Amino acid sequence: MWLRAVLGAILTTMGVGQLASWPAMPDILAAYEFAPAAALPWFAAVVILGELTSGLWLLTRPRSCALTPVWIYTAVAVIWAGLAAQAFGRGLTVDNCGCFGRFLTQRLGWFVLLQDALLLIYAGLMLRATRKARTRAAGATR
Repeated sequence: MWLRAVLGAILTTMGVGQLASWPAMPDILAAYEFAPAAALPWFAAVVILGELTSGLWLLTRPRSCALTPVWIYTAVAVIWAGLAAQAFGRGLTVDNCGCFGRFLTQRLGWFVLLQDALLLIYAGLMLRATRKARTRAAGATR
């Protein structure tokens, strides 16, 4: 339960920071060189919506056995990890990873990759715990 609340707070903070940085988000994402400029505002909107949806759900309903917010969290974690890994692998210079928009900026490097890896590990742990809880709940109702 505590992991869900902590990750919910982190994701909500990320989404709020990016939303407050809305005019800068396409430029921040452009540093990753993964999509045409016209697609970046749409991509940013989807990521922010995913962060806020899953973050608020996990924060306000940490005992929920719903898989949807965990899958949304997992998708967001995969997106950020994928962006970072491909940019790092191609040797791109990314001065601001964009996780919190214009706030708490971090240069893309090993530390950001480690943070992304932890988010992916947490996603796996939450998926596993949610499935176990759902199995226990289903067994209790029989």
